[in-house]
Amino acid sequence: MILVPLGALDNKSIMGRLWCSSFMIILLLLLQQLRLCVSWSEETPTPPLPILPLPSYSQLKWQQREIIMFLHFGVNTFTDNEWGTGQESPAIFNPTGLNTTQWATVAADAGISLMILTAKHHDGFCLWPSKYTHHSVISSPWQGGKGDVLKDFVNAATAQGIDVGIYLSPWDRHDPRYGNDLLYNQYYLAQLQELLHKYQNVREIWFDGAKGANAKNMSYYFSDWFSMVKALQSSINIFSDAGPDVRWVGDESGSAGDTCWSTVNRTSLSIGASNITQYLNTGDPKGTDWLPAECDVSIRDGWFWHKSQTPKKLSELLDIYYNSVGRNCVLLLNVPPNTTGLIPHSDAQRLKEFKSAIDTIFHENLAEDCFIKVSSQRGGFGAENMLDSDHMWSYWAPSDNDGGKDHWVEIWAKDEGLRFNVIRIQEAIGLGQRIKRHEIYVDGKLMIKGTTVGYKRLHRADGGEVHGRVVRIRIIKARGVPLLSSIGLHFDPFWHSKFTVN
Repeated sequence: MILVPLGALDNKSIMGRLWCSSFMIILLLLLQQLRLCVSWSEETPTPPLPILPLPSYSQLKWQQREIIMFLHFGVNTFTDNEWGTGQESPAIFNPTGLNTTQWATVAADAGISLMILTAKHHDGFCLWPSKYTHHSVISSPWQGGKGDVLKDFVNAATAQGIDVGIYLSPWDRHDPRYGNDLLYNQYYLAQLQELLHKYQNVREIWFDGAKGANAKNMSYYFSDWFSMVKALQSSINIFSDAGPDVRWVGDESGSAGDTCWSTVNRTSLSIGASNITQYLNTGDPKGTDWLPAECDVSIRDGWFWHKSQTPKKLSELLDIYYNSVGRNCVLLLNVPPNTTGLIPHSDAQRLKEFKSAIDTIFHENLAEDCFIKVSSQRGGFGAENMLDSDHMWSYWAPSDNDGGKDHWVEIWAKDEGLRFNVIRIQEAIGLGQRIKRHEIYVDGKLMIKGTTVGYKRLHRADGGEVHGRVVRIRIIKARGVPLLSSIGLHFDPFWHSKFTVN
Protein backbone atom coordinates (compact mmCIF):
# COMPACT_ATOMS: atom_id res chain seq x y z
CA MET A 1 0.00 0.00 0.00
CA ILE A 2 1.28 3.44 -0.95
CA LEU A 3 0.67 6.23 1.53
CA VAL A 4 0.07 9.62 0.03
CA PRO A 5 0.73 12.62 2.25
CA LEU A 6 -2.46 14.56 2.89
CA GLY A 7 -0.76 17.71 1.75
CA ALA A 8 -0.11 16.17 -1.64
CA LEU A 9 -3.84 15.99 -2.37
CA ASP A 10 -5.92 18.89 -3.52
CA ASN A 11 -9.28 19.72 -1.91
CA LYS A 12 -11.22 18.12 -4.73
CA SER A 13 -9.47 14.79 -4.25
CA ILE A 14 -9.93 14.87 -0.49
CA MET A 15 -13.68 15.57 -0.81
CA GLY A 16 -14.08 12.80 -3.39
CA ARG A 17 -12.41 10.23 -1.16
CA LEU A 18 -14.48 11.30 1.85
CA TRP A 19 -17.69 11.03 -0.22
CA CYS A 20 -16.79 7.54 -1.42
CA SER A 21 -16.01 6.40 2.12
CA SER A 22 -19.30 7.77 3.44
CA PHE A 23 -21.25 6.13 0.59
CA MET A 24 -19.65 2.75 1.27
CA ILE A 25 -20.42 2.97 4.99
CA ILE A 26 -24.08 3.88 4.32
CA LEU A 27 -24.37 1.08 1.75
CA LEU A 28 -22.95 -1.48 4.15
CA LEU A 29 -25.36 -0.35 6.87
CA LEU A 30 -28.32 -0.59 4.50
CA LEU A 31 -27.33 -4.08 3.36
CA GLN A 32 -26.92 -5.20 6.96
CA GLN A 33 -30.34 -3.81 7.86
CA LEU A 34 -31.93 -5.44 4.80
CA ARG A 35 -30.34 -8.75 5.75
CA LEU A 36 -31.74 -8.46 9.24
CA CYS A 37 -35.22 -7.62 7.92
CA VAL A 38 -35.21 -10.56 5.52
CA SER A 39 -33.95 -12.89 8.25
CA TRP A 40 -36.53 -11.61 10.74
CA SER A 41 -39.43 -11.97 8.29
CA GLU A 42 -38.40 -15.51 7.43
CA GLU A 43 -38.00 -16.61 11.03
CA THR A 44 -41.11 -14.94 12.44
CA PRO A 45 -44.02 -15.08 9.98
CA THR A 46 -47.07 -13.15 11.08
CA PRO A 47 -50.59 -14.59 11.23
CA PRO A 48 -53.29 -13.28 8.90
CA LEU A 49 -55.51 -10.45 10.04
CA PRO A 50 -58.68 -11.44 11.95
CA ILE A 51 -62.13 -11.15 10.42
CA LEU A 52 -64.49 -9.39 12.83
CA PRO A 53 -66.45 -10.02 14.99
CA LEU A 54 -64.39 -12.25 17.26
CA PRO A 55 -65.35 -14.46 20.23
CA SER A 56 -64.38 -13.59 23.79
CA TYR A 57 -62.18 -15.86 25.89
CA SER A 58 -65.20 -17.20 27.80
CA GLN A 59 -67.09 -17.86 24.55
CA LEU A 60 -64.16 -19.87 23.18
CA LYS A 61 -63.97 -21.94 26.36
CA TRP A 62 -67.75 -22.51 26.21
CA GLN A 63 -67.52 -23.67 22.56
CA GLN A 64 -64.86 -26.24 23.40
CA ARG A 65 -67.12 -27.90 25.97
CA GLU A 66 -69.26 -29.27 23.08
CA ILE A 67 -71.78 -31.01 25.39
CA ILE A 68 -73.17 -29.55 28.62
CA MET A 69 -75.94 -30.78 30.92
CA PHE A 70 -79.27 -29.27 31.98
CA LEU A 71 -81.11 -30.53 35.07
CA HIS A 72 -84.81 -29.70 35.38
CA PHE A 73 -85.81 -30.35 38.97
CA GLY A 74 -88.46 -28.86 41.25
CA VAL A 75 -92.13 -29.20 42.20
CA ASN A 76 -93.01 -30.31 38.67
CA THR A 77 -90.97 -33.44 39.32
CA PHE A 78 -93.62 -34.43 41.89
CA THR A 79 -96.75 -33.32 39.98
CA ASP A 80 -96.03 -34.99 36.62
CA ASN A 81 -96.36 -31.56 34.93
CA GLU A 82 -94.07 -29.64 32.60
CA TRP A 83 -95.30 -26.16 33.57
CA GLY A 84 -96.42 -25.65 37.15
CA THR A 85 -99.30 -23.36 38.06
CA GLY A 86 -97.53 -21.56 40.88
CA GLN A 87 -100.18 -22.82 43.31
CA GLU A 88 -98.36 -26.01 44.25
CA SER A 89 -97.74 -26.51 47.95
CA PRO A 90 -94.04 -26.62 48.87
CA ALA A 91 -94.98 -29.64 50.99
CA ILE A 92 -94.90 -31.85 47.89
CA PHE A 93 -91.17 -31.26 47.44
CA ASN A 94 -89.53 -34.05 49.38
CA PRO A 95 -86.78 -35.91 47.46
CA THR A 96 -85.86 -38.26 50.30
CA GLY A 97 -82.84 -39.76 48.55
CA LEU A 98 -81.51 -36.60 46.90
CA ASN A 99 -77.84 -37.04 46.10
CA THR A 100 -76.21 -34.29 44.04
CA THR A 101 -72.92 -36.20 44.17
CA GLN A 102 -74.64 -38.85 42.05
CA TRP A 103 -75.65 -36.14 39.56
CA ALA A 104 -72.06 -34.94 39.31
CA THR A 105 -70.71 -38.48 38.99
CA VAL A 106 -73.10 -39.21 36.13
CA ALA A 107 -71.99 -36.00 34.42
CA ALA A 108 -68.30 -36.73 34.95
CA ASP A 109 -68.69 -40.27 33.57
CA ALA A 110 -70.29 -38.73 30.47
CA GLY A 111 -67.43 -36.26 30.00
CA ILE A 112 -69.59 -33.26 30.91
CA SER A 113 -67.73 -30.14 32.08
CA LEU A 114 -70.70 -27.83 32.84
CA MET A 115 -74.06 -28.52 34.56
CA ILE A 116 -76.95 -26.04 34.66
CA LEU A 117 -79.70 -26.39 37.30
CA THR A 118 -83.19 -24.87 37.30
CA ALA A 119 -82.85 -22.79 40.46
CA LYS A 120 -86.38 -21.50 39.80
CA HIS A 121 -88.79 -22.61 37.07
CA HIS A 122 -92.02 -20.93 35.91
CA ASP A 123 -93.89 -22.10 39.03
CA GLY A 124 -91.73 -19.79 41.15
CA PHE A 125 -90.53 -22.46 43.60
CA CYS A 126 -86.89 -21.82 44.60
CA LEU A 127 -84.40 -24.63 45.20
CA TRP A 128 -82.40 -22.45 47.56
CA PRO A 129 -83.54 -20.73 50.79
CA SER A 130 -84.19 -17.27 49.32
CA LYS A 131 -84.76 -14.51 51.83
CA TYR A 132 -87.14 -12.80 49.39
CA THR A 133 -89.84 -15.50 49.33
CA HIS A 134 -91.11 -18.41 51.42
CA HIS A 135 -92.08 -20.31 48.27
CA SER A 136 -88.89 -22.36 48.43
CA VAL A 137 -87.17 -25.29 50.11
CA ILE A 138 -87.65 -23.39 53.40
CA SER A 139 -91.33 -24.35 53.38
CA SER A 140 -90.78 -27.95 52.28
CA PRO A 141 -90.40 -31.05 54.47
CA TRP A 142 -87.10 -31.89 52.78
CA GLN A 143 -84.35 -31.74 55.42
CA GLY A 144 -86.80 -30.07 57.78
CA GLY A 145 -86.87 -26.90 55.68
CA LYS A 146 -83.14 -26.35 56.22
CA GLY A 147 -81.87 -27.80 52.97
CA ASP A 148 -80.31 -26.02 49.98
CA VAL A 149 -80.36 -27.96 46.71
CA LEU A 150 -78.34 -25.31 44.92
CA LYS A 151 -75.57 -25.34 47.52
CA ASP A 152 -75.37 -29.15 47.44
CA PHE A 153 -75.34 -29.03 43.63
CA VAL A 154 -72.51 -26.47 43.46
CA ASN A 155 -70.41 -28.33 46.03
CA ALA A 156 -70.88 -31.71 44.35
CA ALA A 157 -70.06 -30.38 40.88
CA THR A 158 -67.01 -28.48 42.11
CA ALA A 159 -65.70 -31.59 43.86
CA GLN A 160 -65.80 -33.41 40.50
CA GLY A 161 -64.10 -30.53 38.66
CA ILE A 162 -67.34 -29.62 36.87
CA ASP A 163 -68.43 -26.00 36.35
CA VAL A 164 -71.97 -24.87 37.20
CA GLY A 165 -74.71 -22.76 35.66
CA ILE A 166 -78.08 -21.46 36.84
CA TYR A 167 -81.50 -21.04 35.25
CA LEU A 168 -83.69 -18.41 36.92
CA SER A 169 -87.04 -18.27 35.14
CA PRO A 170 -88.23 -14.73 34.36
CA TRP A 171 -91.84 -15.93 34.21
CA ASP A 172 -93.08 -16.50 37.76
CA ARG A 173 -96.62 -17.87 38.16
CA HIS A 174 -96.51 -17.71 41.96
CA ASP A 175 -95.17 -14.34 43.02
CA PRO A 176 -97.90 -11.65 43.30
CA ARG A 177 -95.48 -8.96 42.12
CA TYR A 178 -95.44 -10.50 38.64
CA GLY A 179 -97.28 -8.07 36.35
CA ASN A 180 -95.99 -4.99 38.13
CA ASP A 181 -92.92 -3.98 36.16
CA LEU A 182 -91.14 -2.08 38.91
CA LEU A 183 -91.87 -4.40 41.82
CA TYR A 184 -91.19 -7.64 40.00
CA ASN A 185 -87.96 -6.43 38.38
CA GLN A 186 -86.76 -5.32 41.81
CA TYR A 187 -87.63 -8.78 43.16
CA TYR A 188 -85.92 -10.55 40.27
CA LEU A 189 -82.77 -8.44 40.56
CA ALA A 190 -82.70 -9.07 44.31
CA GLN A 191 -82.74 -12.84 43.74
CA LEU A 192 -80.13 -12.49 41.02
CA GLN A 193 -77.82 -10.66 43.41
CA GLU A 194 -78.56 -13.20 46.13
CA LEU A 195 -77.62 -16.14 43.90
CA LEU A 196 -74.45 -14.66 42.45
CA HIS A 197 -73.21 -13.46 45.84
CA LYS A 198 -73.90 -16.78 47.53
CA TYR A 199 -72.74 -19.19 44.79
CA GLN A 200 -69.42 -18.30 43.19
CA ASN A 201 -67.79 -19.30 39.91
CA VAL A 202 -71.03 -19.62 37.95
CA ARG A 203 -70.10 -20.09 34.26
CA GLU A 204 -73.47 -19.74 32.52
CA ILE A 205 -76.77 -18.17 33.44
CA TRP A 206 -79.94 -18.88 31.52
CA PHE A 207 -82.66 -16.36 30.68
CA ASP A 208 -85.57 -17.02 28.33
CA GLY A 209 -88.81 -15.42 27.22
CA ALA A 210 -91.04 -18.47 27.77
CA LYS A 211 -94.49 -17.77 29.20
CA GLY A 212 -98.07 -18.88 28.66
CA ALA A 213 -100.50 -17.20 26.29
CA ASN A 214 -102.63 -15.94 29.19
CA ALA A 215 -99.71 -14.69 31.31
CA LYS A 216 -99.85 -11.17 32.68
CA ASN A 217 -98.21 -8.44 30.65
CA MET A 218 -94.73 -7.88 31.96
CA SER A 219 -91.68 -5.94 30.82
CA TYR A 220 -88.43 -7.51 31.89
CA TYR A 221 -85.48 -5.17 32.48
CA PHE A 222 -83.09 -7.43 30.63
CA SER A 223 -80.40 -4.77 30.21
CA ASP A 224 -80.38 -4.18 33.96
CA TRP A 225 -80.25 -7.92 34.63
CA PHE A 226 -77.37 -8.49 32.23
CA SER A 227 -75.37 -5.57 33.65
CA MET A 228 -75.91 -6.84 37.17
CA VAL A 229 -74.73 -10.34 36.22
CA LYS A 230 -71.51 -9.01 34.68
CA ALA A 231 -70.91 -6.71 37.66
CA LEU A 232 -71.17 -9.63 40.07
CA GLN A 233 -69.37 -12.33 38.06
CA SER A 234 -67.81 -10.99 34.88
CA SER A 235 -66.73 -14.37 33.46
CA ILE A 236 -70.32 -15.68 33.17
CA ASN A 237 -71.74 -16.44 29.74
CA ILE A 238 -75.27 -15.06 29.54
CA PHE A 239 -77.74 -17.14 27.50
CA SER A 240 -80.94 -15.76 25.98
CA ASP A 241 -82.62 -15.37 22.61
CA ALA A 242 -80.47 -12.27 22.16
CA GLY A 243 -77.36 -13.19 24.11
CA PRO A 244 -75.25 -11.23 24.89
CA ASP A 245 -72.87 -14.23 25.02
CA VAL A 246 -74.82 -17.30 23.86
CA ARG A 247 -78.02 -17.46 21.80
CA TRP A 248 -80.84 -19.98 21.64
CA VAL A 249 -80.79 -22.04 18.44
CA GLY A 250 -84.52 -21.44 17.86
CA ASP A 251 -85.89 -24.93 18.57
CA GLU A 252 -85.91 -27.56 21.33
CA SER A 253 -85.00 -30.52 19.13
CA GLY A 254 -81.25 -30.07 19.49
CA SER A 255 -80.80 -29.23 15.81
CA ALA A 256 -79.07 -26.24 14.25
CA GLY A 257 -79.48 -25.07 10.69
CA ASP A 258 -77.42 -26.78 8.01
CA THR A 259 -75.97 -23.29 7.65
CA CYS A 260 -75.06 -21.94 11.07
CA TRP A 261 -73.11 -18.76 11.66
CA SER A 262 -71.85 -17.76 15.10
CA THR A 263 -72.51 -14.17 14.08
CA VAL A 264 -75.78 -12.22 14.23
CA ASN A 265 -77.01 -8.67 14.60
CA ARG A 266 -78.27 -8.41 18.17
CA THR A 267 -80.35 -5.39 17.18
CA SER A 268 -82.49 -7.79 15.09
CA LEU A 269 -83.33 -9.92 18.14
CA SER A 270 -85.95 -9.57 20.83
CA ILE A 271 -86.17 -12.06 23.70
CA GLY A 272 -89.38 -14.08 23.50
CA ALA A 273 -90.27 -12.97 19.96
CA SER A 274 -91.76 -15.78 17.85
CA ASN A 275 -90.62 -14.48 14.45
CA ILE A 276 -86.86 -14.81 15.00
CA THR A 277 -86.47 -18.59 15.24
CA GLN A 278 -85.19 -19.04 11.68
CA TYR A 279 -82.67 -16.23 12.13
CA LEU A 280 -81.50 -17.81 15.38
CA ASN A 281 -81.20 -21.19 13.68
CA THR A 282 -78.88 -20.03 10.89
CA GLY A 283 -77.18 -16.89 12.17
CA ASP A 284 -76.06 -14.11 9.85
CA PRO A 285 -72.88 -13.95 7.71
CA LYS A 286 -73.09 -10.15 7.94
CA GLY A 287 -73.67 -10.16 11.69
CA THR A 288 -71.70 -7.67 13.75
CA ASP A 289 -71.98 -9.61 17.04
CA TRP A 290 -70.35 -12.93 17.97
CA LEU A 291 -73.26 -14.88 19.44
CA PRO A 292 -72.89 -18.67 18.99
CA ALA A 293 -75.88 -20.99 19.30
CA GLU A 294 -76.73 -23.48 22.05
CA CYS A 295 -78.97 -26.43 21.12
CA ASP A 296 -81.21 -27.49 24.00
CA VAL A 297 -82.99 -30.85 24.03
CA SER A 298 -84.00 -33.39 26.66
CA ILE A 299 -82.83 -36.98 26.92
CA ARG A 300 -86.54 -37.81 27.43
CA ASP A 301 -89.63 -36.39 25.77
CA GLY A 302 -90.26 -34.04 28.69
CA TRP A 303 -88.00 -31.58 30.45
CA PHE A 304 -89.00 -32.82 33.92
CA TRP A 305 -88.94 -36.47 34.97
CA HIS A 306 -92.07 -38.48 34.24
CA LYS A 307 -92.44 -42.11 35.24
CA SER A 308 -94.05 -42.99 31.90
CA GLN A 309 -91.08 -41.77 29.83
CA THR A 310 -87.81 -43.42 28.86
CA PRO A 311 -84.54 -42.01 27.52
CA LYS A 312 -83.96 -41.53 23.80
CA LYS A 313 -82.25 -44.26 21.80
CA LEU A 314 -78.51 -43.99 21.28
CA SER A 315 -79.07 -43.54 17.55
CA GLU A 316 -81.29 -40.51 18.27
CA LEU A 317 -78.66 -38.96 20.54
CA LEU A 318 -76.00 -39.44 17.89
CA ASP A 319 -78.23 -37.75 15.30
CA ILE A 320 -78.62 -34.85 17.72
CA TYR A 321 -74.85 -34.68 18.23
CA TYR A 322 -74.17 -34.43 14.51
CA ASN A 323 -76.89 -31.79 14.10
CA SER A 324 -75.65 -29.62 16.98
CA VAL A 325 -71.95 -30.03 17.77
CA GLY A 326 -71.43 -31.08 14.16
CA ARG A 327 -73.00 -27.81 12.99
CA ASN A 328 -70.93 -25.33 14.98
CA CYS A 329 -73.02 -25.37 18.19
CA VAL A 330 -72.89 -26.58 21.77
CA LEU A 331 -75.36 -29.27 22.81
CA LEU A 332 -77.27 -28.64 26.05
CA LEU A 333 -78.67 -32.05 26.99
CA ASN A 334 -81.31 -32.12 29.73
CA VAL A 335 -81.15 -35.07 32.16
CA PRO A 336 -83.91 -34.71 34.80
CA PRO A 337 -83.61 -36.22 38.32
CA ASN A 338 -86.59 -38.26 39.58
CA THR A 339 -88.76 -37.91 42.69
CA THR A 340 -86.13 -39.66 44.81
CA GLY A 341 -83.64 -36.98 43.81
CA LEU A 342 -81.49 -39.19 41.60
CA ILE A 343 -80.77 -39.37 37.88
CA PRO A 344 -82.43 -42.65 36.83
CA HIS A 345 -80.11 -45.56 36.11
CA SER A 346 -81.49 -45.88 32.56
CA ASP A 347 -80.61 -42.27 31.77
CA ALA A 348 -77.16 -42.53 33.36
CA GLN A 349 -76.48 -45.69 31.37
CA ARG A 350 -77.60 -44.08 28.12
CA LEU A 351 -75.24 -41.15 28.77
CA LYS A 352 -72.34 -43.57 29.25
CA GLU A 353 -73.24 -45.29 25.98
CA PHE A 354 -73.44 -41.89 24.27
CA LYS A 355 -69.95 -40.89 25.43
CA SER A 356 -68.54 -44.31 24.56
CA ALA A 357 -70.02 -44.07 21.04
CA ILE A 358 -68.52 -40.61 20.45
CA ASP A 359 -65.13 -41.84 21.70
CA THR A 360 -65.37 -44.86 19.41
CA ILE A 361 -66.13 -42.72 16.37
CA PHE A 362 -63.48 -40.07 16.88
CA HIS A 363 -60.62 -41.79 18.71
CA GLU A 364 -58.86 -42.53 15.41
CA ASN A 365 -58.20 -39.95 12.72
CA LEU A 366 -57.32 -41.72 9.49
CA ALA A 367 -55.92 -38.47 8.05
CA GLU A 368 -52.99 -38.63 10.48
CA ASP A 369 -51.51 -41.54 8.50
CA CYS A 370 -51.92 -39.80 5.14
CA PHE A 371 -50.03 -37.31 3.00
CA ILE A 372 -51.56 -33.83 3.16
CA LYS A 373 -51.36 -31.49 0.16
CA VAL A 374 -52.61 -27.89 0.08
CA SER A 375 -53.28 -25.33 -2.60
CA SER A 376 -50.78 -22.88 -1.09
CA GLN A 377 -49.28 -22.05 2.26
CA ARG A 378 -48.51 -18.98 4.29
CA GLY A 379 -45.06 -19.18 5.88
CA GLY A 380 -45.23 -20.83 9.29
CA PHE A 381 -48.84 -21.97 8.92
CA GLY A 382 -48.46 -25.29 7.18
CA ALA A 383 -50.64 -28.33 6.62
CA GLU A 384 -49.15 -30.13 9.63
CA ASN A 385 -51.04 -27.72 11.91
CA MET A 386 -54.32 -29.36 10.88
CA LEU A 387 -53.22 -32.66 12.42
CA ASP A 388 -51.97 -31.55 15.83
CA SER A 389 -53.93 -31.47 19.09
CA ASP A 390 -54.55 -27.69 19.13
CA HIS A 391 -57.88 -27.15 17.37
CA MET A 392 -58.08 -23.46 18.16
CA TRP A 393 -54.83 -21.54 17.61
CA SER A 394 -52.79 -23.87 15.41
CA TYR A 395 -53.99 -23.79 11.80
CA TRP A 396 -53.21 -23.97 8.10
CA ALA A 397 -53.38 -20.65 6.26
CA PRO A 398 -53.15 -20.39 2.48
CA SER A 399 -51.06 -17.71 0.86
CA ASP A 400 -52.52 -14.24 0.44
CA ASN A 401 -51.08 -14.11 -3.08
CA ASP A 402 -52.46 -17.12 -4.90
CA GLY A 403 -54.37 -15.23 -7.58
CA GLY A 404 -57.80 -15.58 -5.98
CA LYS A 405 -58.03 -19.30 -6.81
CA ASP A 406 -60.02 -21.80 -4.77
CA HIS A 407 -58.26 -22.99 -1.65
CA TRP A 408 -58.10 -26.72 -1.08
CA VAL A 409 -56.70 -29.48 1.10
CA GLU A 410 -56.10 -33.00 -0.16
CA ILE A 411 -55.73 -36.10 1.99
CA TRP A 412 -53.82 -38.87 0.17
CA ALA A 413 -53.74 -42.46 1.40
CA LYS A 414 -50.17 -43.77 1.64
CA ASP A 415 -50.70 -47.45 0.90
CA GLU A 416 -54.13 -49.06 1.17
CA GLY A 417 -57.24 -47.07 0.39
CA LEU A 418 -59.28 -45.22 2.97
CA ARG A 419 -62.51 -46.49 4.54
CA PHE A 420 -64.51 -43.84 6.37
CA ASN A 421 -67.96 -42.27 6.65
CA VAL A 422 -67.39 -39.06 8.65
CA ILE A 423 -65.45 -36.00 7.51
CA ARG A 424 -64.52 -33.43 10.14
CA ILE A 425 -63.50 -29.83 9.38
CA GLN A 426 -62.69 -27.14 11.95
CA GLU A 427 -61.93 -23.44 11.58
CA ALA A 428 -59.63 -21.33 13.75
CA ILE A 429 -62.57 -19.30 15.03
CA GLY A 430 -60.38 -17.21 17.32
CA LEU A 431 -59.65 -15.22 14.16
CA GLY A 432 -63.28 -15.16 13.03
CA GLN A 433 -65.69 -17.47 11.21
CA ARG A 434 -64.90 -17.39 7.50
CA ILE A 435 -66.05 -20.28 5.33
CA LYS A 436 -69.30 -19.72 3.41
CA ARG A 437 -69.27 -22.65 0.98
CA HIS A 438 -67.23 -25.81 0.62
CA GLU A 439 -67.28 -29.10 -1.26
CA ILE A 440 -65.78 -32.51 -0.59
CA TYR A 441 -64.57 -34.86 -3.33
CA VAL A 442 -63.45 -38.48 -3.11
CA ASP A 443 -61.21 -39.66 -5.96
CA GLY A 444 -62.40 -36.70 -8.03
CA LYS A 445 -66.12 -37.37 -7.48
CA LEU A 446 -68.23 -34.74 -5.72
CA MET A 447 -69.59 -36.27 -2.51
CA ILE A 448 -70.76 -33.38 -0.31
CA LYS A 449 -71.81 -29.77 -0.82
CA GLY A 450 -71.67 -27.71 2.36
CA THR A 451 -71.93 -24.15 3.58
CA THR A 452 -70.61 -22.98 6.96
CA VAL A 453 -67.96 -24.75 9.05
CA GLY A 454 -67.20 -22.75 12.22
CA TYR A 455 -65.71 -24.45 15.27
CA LYS A 456 -66.66 -27.91 14.02
CA ARG A 457 -68.45 -29.32 10.98
CA LEU A 458 -69.22 -33.03 10.76
CA HIS A 459 -70.40 -34.58 7.50
CA ARG A 460 -71.77 -38.11 7.48
CA ALA A 461 -71.55 -39.94 4.16
CA ASP A 462 -74.71 -41.33 2.64
CA GLY A 463 -74.71 -45.08 2.18
CA GLY A 464 -72.88 -46.03 5.35
CA GLU A 465 -69.23 -45.90 4.26
CA VAL A 466 -66.87 -44.53 1.61
CA HIS A 467 -63.82 -46.12 0.00
CA GLY A 468 -61.21 -44.01 -1.76
CA ARG A 469 -57.60 -42.88 -1.97
CA VAL A 470 -57.81 -39.08 -2.26
CA VAL A 471 -60.16 -36.79 -0.35
CA ARG A 472 -60.25 -33.14 -1.39
CA ILE A 473 -61.80 -30.39 0.75
CA ARG A 474 -62.40 -27.42 -1.49
CA ILE A 475 -63.19 -23.99 -0.05
CA ILE A 476 -65.29 -22.23 -2.66
CA LYS A 477 -66.24 -19.04 -0.86
CA ALA A 478 -64.99 -17.42 2.34
CA ARG A 479 -64.67 -14.13 4.20
CA GLY A 480 -60.95 -13.57 3.68
CA VAL A 481 -58.59 -16.53 3.52
CA PRO A 482 -59.92 -19.68 5.25
CA LEU A 483 -58.03 -20.88 8.32
CA LEU A 484 -58.41 -24.61 9.04
CA SER A 485 -57.39 -25.69 12.54
CA SER A 486 -58.17 -29.39 12.15
CA ILE A 487 -59.36 -31.98 9.63
CA GLY A 488 -60.27 -35.60 10.15
CA LEU A 489 -61.54 -38.77 8.51
CA HIS A 490 -63.36 -41.08 10.88
CA PHE A 491 -65.44 -44.25 10.82
CA ASP A 492 -68.80 -44.31 12.60
CA PRO A 493 -69.87 -47.95 13.10
CA PHE A 494 -73.30 -46.81 14.33
CA TRP A 495 -74.15 -44.96 11.11
CA HIS A 496 -76.42 -47.11 8.90
CA SER A 497 -75.44 -50.02 11.12
CA LYS A 498 -76.72 -53.47 10.15
CA PHE A 499 -77.89 -54.00 13.72
CA THR A 500 -80.45 -51.98 15.64
CA VAL A 501 -79.06 -49.53 18.21
CA ASN A 502 -81.50 -49.20 21.10
